[in-house]
Amino acid sequence: MGNTERNGRLLTALQHLPTSGARAVEVFTNDEGTFLGVPQLARDVAGDAPYMNGGDSDIEALIYRWQDDRFVEHEALSLPGGEDLEYFEIGTRQFLAAAGIRTGKGPYELDCESIVYERIDRKWTPLQRFATFAAKQWFAFSFGTRHFLALAQGVTIEGVEPKNPCTSRIFEWDGERFVAFQMLNGQWGYNFAFVSFSGGHYLAYADHVSGSPIYRWNGERFETLQTFAENGGRAFSFFEANGTLWMLHANLLQHTTLYRLDGQQFAAVQVLGEAGGRELCLIDGENGLYLVRVCFITGTPKAPVVVPQSQIFKWRDECFELIETFATSAATDASSFVVDGQRYLAVSNSLSEGIRFRIDSTLYRFDG
Repeated sequence: MGNTERNGRLLTALQHLPTSGARAVEVFTNDEGTFLGVPQLARDVAGDAPYMNGGDSDIEALIYRWQDDRFVEHEALSLPGGEDLEYFEIGTRQFLAAAGIRTGKGPYELDCESIVYERIDRKWTPLQRFATFAAKQWFAFSFGTRHFLALAQGVTIEGVEPKNPCTSRIFEWDGERFVAFQMLNGQWGYNFAFVSFSGGHYLAYADHVSGSPIYRWNGERFETLQTFAENGGRAFSFFEANGTLWMLHANLLQHTTLYRLDGQQFAAVQVLGEAGGRELCLIDGENGLYLVRVCFITGTPKAPVVVPQSQIFKWRDECFELIETFATSAATDASSFVVDGQRYLAVSNSLSEGIRFRIDSTLYRFDG
């Protein structure tokens, strides 16, 4: 478990989880306990040269269970080229949506099958299968009596022609399954965020090449409110403070930006960090609001530079102040949760400094 003495820092490492190309950390709690799901992109192949898009992608997603103040291995779910797990509930039913970007050991197949599972008799049972292309995230959200599941997917690679639907899209629950609701223009999707604020419903979508739009619900569908046209979109996050709606946008190629909703548009307020930001985790701690900015790589996939640390900011005077950095290794995601009054943070690391997939992910205690 490592050192658990309080050290004056916000984070104390408690446990290192043996992962391989970890792409996300999904913490969820149900009537069986608290769990951590970790989709994995690939495992290293002996003798192969280091390459962040190489490896053996026929791999599993790991699912850990919380026991005696740590995570223990519980089960595994087949998820080639794993990118995301999304847990959600509709009424008393429990679901886990799994997204994988590819199958194979090289050459790779980007036309894949992404599965929504339902928990039945303490087993994840396939409920619905989707033909996807380079799938990267499922995102569940609801308002009123409506339940949606959004899919971020796609890449644009010369010579690769998708057979499956390749643009990002939104599905809606009809009571028994998810049916097509709205197709988006995104060609290289990564992420979604949703918020209901002052009678409006906002959906943000991050895309690498198609621009990253903010949608607003018009009563029938999501219509574009505003678009950030630059390439490199990776993640969004919304929060409310002092009666105002704020939004964060992480761009891998540039920086992370804080926006404030002024009337009908989001206006830039502050720039946070430099290039390399991939994911955002907001923590409503005992002593205020914190932002964990997870940093991945700079450079290019053929010549990547692993970013060796991520940052924690604190909300003060309507802006974020950098208060701590911590060691990560091409980190991809962070998830915060509370057990028995103590807050924790799980962080997925995806690549070693030497561009190998085998690198531990980390569980921290968060004292903030």
